[in-house]
Amino acid sequence: MAPPSADGLKVIILGGGIAGLTTALALTKFAPQGQVPKIDIYEIRPEPAVIGGAVNLTPNALRMLDYLGCLQIMKDRDYGKTIDYLEVFDVYSGKLAESSFRGPEGKGVGDPPYKALRITRGDALKAVLAAVDAQENITMTCGKRTVKIDEQKDNVTIHFDDGDSATGELLMGCDGIHSVTRLKHVEPDRKATYSGVANAFGFAPIEPDFKVHFECTAINFARRGMLLTSYFNSKMDAVYVGGLMQVPDVGSRDGWKSVGADADKTRQSLLDRFGDAKIPCIVPLIEKAEDFFLWPVYTLTKYGKWSTDRVMLLGDAAHAMPPQGESTGIVFEDTVLFSRCLTRWMEKGKPGANLREPFEAYEALRKKRIEVAFDESKNVVSTVSDAGWLGHTIKTYVVPWFLWFTHGYREKHFREDVTTSDINY
Repeated sequence: MAPPSADGLKVIILGGGIAGLTTALALTKFAPQGQVPKIDIYEIRPEPAVIGGAVNLTPNALRMLDYLGCLQIMKDRDYGKTIDYLEVFDVYSGKLAESSFRGPEGKGVGDPPYKALRITRGDALKAVLAAVDAQENITMTCGKRTVKIDEQKDNVTIHFDDGDSATGELLMGCDGIHSVTRLKHVEPDRKATYSGVANAFGFAPIEPDFKVHFECTAINFARRGMLLTSYFNSKMDAVYVGGLMQVPDVGSRDGWKSVGADADKTRQSLLDRFGDAKIPCIVPLIEKAEDFFLWPVYTLTKYGKWSTDRVMLLGDAAHAMPPQGESTGIVFEDTVLFSRCLTRWMEKGKPGANLREPFEAYEALRKKRIEVAFDESKNVVSTVSDAGWLGHTIKTYVVPWFLWFTHGYREKHFREDVTTSDINY
């Protein structure tokens, strides 16, 4: 347990989701001796949001969660399902390819080895919350809506709609794609836009004798979208069903909430798109899934401003993009790499009147990787967009080749350990 320290920075984090919580853990974990920060997290929701779909935590993501003390909690609570490999299918013809996390000896990727873990967003958040609760230097307050951010030479103050305020030396904007930190302070003109695709998801309870076509996780391509089917718990008594597909823009966030609340309409849309699948379990899984939700996938522009002198954006607040297979892991990398840059600056004696030195070191280290991820996400959008028979047939030839061609790149990234890698600062 990390003790509080009056000598550490006073840090404010906006956002009590996975990005904000792991940022708090990383800042605590990497703090120099005697300089553990005092961290206050503020969340707009009345309580942490533990609803959502299921995410695949890749080996590099699990490595960081292990370092931050979260992975063992997931194991102790039996959260998630270990994923040895992803299987890729064409719903009309069968299996196309697979992407493995088993490593050369079958134990996982890296040293020590990790495979992957499919876990609900709710369970992942619960595990991280438990790790945060064990830290005496971190407090979290829910139900706080920020209305103003006032940055001065030596501090930054956030003002809430209830009249309260909080002041710190560093403000971390970890408040998602519609970030108040970005929109009210860092870059107000950089607004989220609809990507053209939406994610429909639900969870289908299954009987012990229900036969599926995959071992752990399947990515199922069709002419009008991609359907992910995956186990997400060790009991394997339910399947996560998530469709990523091209959907016309309804024009507003409130409009999307209204459309997304109609579970029966969302289910019917999936049946319209995947109902002609030749894989026998596809239609029954869609029919069995409970409480379908539809979420639009928003994105930011590829380039943008991440910081001011005392405010830094992390995760989706800085660089939200369509899902490209490693979105959650990228957020964890953000938190760890930024914390290491800040720690290096503190070890140097905190020179200068503001935080520009560690901010610039982090951005120089991180922006190239994010730009590559943006390009990868564009490929995902085009792959799940509606296509005719010819376009779909071409896709079934391209996808296996692409997975083979990029295998070395993915393997290298899965092995990377950003907790110890050279940050050149």
